[in-house]
Amino acid sequence: MLTSSDNNELFLGIDGGGSKCKAIIMNKNNEILGTGISGPGNPLHGFEQATYSITESANLALADAGLSHIELNELHAGVGLAGVNLPVLFDKMSAWQHPFKAMYLATDLLIACLGAHQGSDGAVVITGTGSCGFSCIDEEQYIIGAHGFPHGDKGSGAWFGLQAAKQVLLSIDGLVEPSSMNNVLLKKLNCNDDTDLVEKIAGKKATYYAQLANLVFDAAEQGDKVALAIVKEGAEYINSMARTLLAKKPNRFSMIGGLTPRLKPWLAKEIQAQLSEPLSPPEVGSVLFGRSEYIKQSGNKQQLA
Repeated sequence: MLTSSDNNELFLGIDGGGSKCKAIIMNKNNEILGTGISGPGNPLHGFEQATYSITESANLALADAGLSHIELNELHAGVGLAGVNLPVLFDKMSAWQHPFKAMYLATDLLIACLGAHQGSDGAVVITGTGSCGFSCIDEEQYIIGAHGFPHGDKGSGAWFGLQAAKQVLLSIDGLVEPSSMNNVLLKKLNCNDDTDLVEKIAGKKATYYAQLANLVFDAAEQGDKVALAIVKEGAEYINSMARTLLAKKPNRFSMIGGLTPRLKPWLAKEIQAQLSEPLSPPEVGSVLFGRSEYIKQSGNKQQLA
């Protein structure tokens, strides 16, 4: 029976974002044995929810791997989370009485970059529920954005969804031309008028608005002028972010996140030409980070990767 005591043969990787938390169990041969997915893992939107999602996804990954006999307190965990680029949240998560043998905490930006470039230097643009740019070159980390929704995260799923809602409300008031998004959005949210719409969207989190992003791209691809303007504005922001990162001359540059397939075709051609496919997902980057930190902190010289 496989156990985790054999020189940390098993390692847990966590990628906690605004929409979901994904966990994987990897062995020393870099094989993924099991996967678990739970709810939001960004402590900015709720510490209790984030810690619950981390724990649940880890247990689900163990079950998926057929390793339910192994306890979480036997595992070293690399944990990459959205939101912990803010020092107050990093400190709060670091103080969490976690269930693992050890937890190595990083930002979701670092683990995404490590995963995309298989632990090597590089840069990434992340376009999912939120948006940001990140590079890690010669151990120097550089962040663009990652300021959170609604005051930041331009070009993200949440931003696109919010723009759609704002334009629909303006058009209902007769202040801008109507868009094909009007009927689609109202139907999707089961609304009859602007009052219904405001009641539905008031106070909603980024994940709620992100679910509306695809309708903007659908409308833009059909030639809707209002949607086209939104998509072009969001894409130009991502272009600017990419150009800033590329000026640092990273060895590799990737674009990741759930919105990537919809947004990538709208980017400038020279930016698209610079993009390389990610080599591994962020949760693998969590394992790479965790293993590296384990070696540093324990003085263990054995190669784990």
